[in-house]
Amino acid sequence: MHPLVCIEELAAHLDDPDWIVFDCRHDLAAPAAGEALYRAAHIPGARFAHLDRDLSSAKTGSDGRHPSGRHPLPARADFAAFLVAAGVNQRSTLIACDASSGLYASRLWWLGRWIGHAAVTVLDGGLVAWQGAGLPMTDNVPRPIAGDLRIGASPVSHVETEDVEANLSTQAMLVVDARAAERYRGEVEPLDPVAGHIPHAVNRPMARNLAADGRFKRASELRDDFDALLAGRDPDTLIHSCGSGVTACHNLLAMEVAGLRGASLYTGSWSAWCADPRRPVERGI
Repeated sequence: MHPLVCIEELAAHLDDPDWIVFDCRHDLAAPAAGEALYRAAHIPGARFAHLDRDLSSAKTGSDGRHPSGRHPLPARADFAAFLVAAGVNQRSTLIACDASSGLYASRLWWLGRWIGHAAVTVLDGGLVAWQGAGLPMTDNVPRPIAGDLRIGASPVSHVETEDVEANLSTQAMLVVDARAAERYRGEVEPLDPVAGHIPHAVNRPMARNLAADGRFKRASELRDDFDALLAGRDPDTLIHSCGSGVTACHNLLAMEVAGLRGASLYTGSWSAWCADPRRPVERGI
């Protein structure tokens, strides 16, 4: 299935029970805000997926340092159970959306594929495009009947902190940091206790995946962008990182749109890396 779906195609399937929308709106500074917005108005039939509660497992650690990152992956069985409770069946097509150009929706997209569900896509332009086109919204919260989704083989890969540590000496893999440039350079750090980036990592902010209207760039443009970044490397030599394993999924989604598959997600990303002060940190370009 194509990793993106346009608002027109979703609108044509609003009455299709096999198409299930997940509203992933979130605000890192106000974690309850996304669900409040959902309850006020959402795409008809949409379920809500909370980044902290449904798309992550509980954090570990204290004092702002989380060995597994600020948004650890949920167990595959736990994420599948969330989808089952939301009414997802083997035949369901999942559409993830948000109001942040796919920043949070891409996390659900990646998790869906991680548990082996092929029919999962992101609404291109998200709720900004949907509402801008005057398409329907409702405050009616659905009460789904449990589905029959089963976990399958995963077509995606991920790495942990020890893998990234081992890569420091071999540099067999290229770490690509999806955070904004000023966070990558260590000039600001609004969320984690240490500023900077993983040594040898290169920066490709997720905003580069987007056109001026907030939709994804054309596949050919993204292919050219990532081919330049790869510089002859195979896609499976890339590790995508960010602050906590969320924004990195946006770069993985963009590579999928470009037809470049095989890159890995660093699940803990910077929040896990900087949890141990013994790990090296780089600042600047």
